[in-house]
Amino acid sequence: MITDAVHQHQFVALNGCAAPVLSRCAYVAHEPYAVAIAFQAEKGRWIEWTFARDLLVDGLTKPAGIGDVRVRPDLSVDEDVLVLELESPDGYAVVEMQREDVERFLAASTDLVALGAEHEYFDVDSLIDEITNV
Repeated sequence: MITDAVHQHQFVALNGCAAPVLSRCAYVAHEPYAVAIAFQAEKGRWIEWTFARDLLVDGLTKPAGIGDVRVRPDLSVDEDVLVLELESPDGYAVVEMQREDVERFLAASTDLVALGAEHEYFDVDSLIDEITNV
């Protein structure tokens, strides 16, 4: 089966809570610069964040991000954990994800679109049409 998308479900820790939260990561080749991570807030309701795939890649080895999304390895407690910090006017959340899950997701995304080759899959003309034909 050939696909242009990667989807992965996993449980994560949210705000240090002992009860895990279901999350899903998504990557689609026609939006090659972005990844989406969603968290199930309640049955049938997901909260989704979209940000640069490079931010997730960089955050595997060092603190990355200066805006609403920050990613870093948790080297102080457990190096198998990746910390994702999300901030908005509505609140702040700290998500702990298993590093191995994130690495597996990123490997699958790079099987679709290699790092550095995103421009080959990005349709600038369609984006311009979308923006100007509102």
